[in-house]
Amino acid sequence: MEVIDLRLAGLKLITPRLFKDERGFFFESYRHSLYAEKGVGNGFVQDNVSLSVKGTVRALHFQSFPGQAKLVSCLQGKIWDVMVDIRPDSPTFMQWESRELDDEKHQQLFIPVGFAHGFCVLSETARVHYKVSSLYDPKTEMSMRWNDPDLKIKWPVIDPILAPRDKISPFFNEVFREVLDSRR
Repeated sequence: MEVIDLRLAGLKLITPRLFKDERGFFFESYRHSLYAEKGVGNGFVQDNVSLSVKGTVRALHFQSFPGQAKLVSCLQGKIWDVMVDIRPDSPTFMQWESRELDDEKHQQLFIPVGFAHGFCVLSETARVHYKVSSLYDPKTEMSMRWNDPDLKIKWPVIDPILAPRDKISPFFNEVFREVLDSRR
């Protein structure tokens, strides 16, 4: 597999080695020792799968404590995946990065603790799989507005399909008011 460090520290794009023939393909999607060797992993403890229709935006979610690293892949279809650096001490705090993931290249994104995450479905449907490093906890679940003007994320959809909570999530400056105020 090939592992590339992305612009925002800690983010990694993983391209597996595909074995293709007339029957289809095979690839290894995760092996703890190999991924740990490449700096990917955090003791994943839960796997999640979502199915969404074209134009859906699922964003921008994170766990406040203990945080949650993710290993994201698109099993079927195509998505535009976005990650926002929410680490207050990071030089790239409030910056975002995006990548397309699909069922042809089978690439994965490793998103360490300290990032909010979301995606937009580009194909008719998309099935997204992600491993996480801590169990889902509704008490520490947080989100930010997908179209926050301070973040200036250029989503590839104008009128997305959103969950009710994503429509009313707080803005970045509301979630991180104390951090932003301390810098003024």
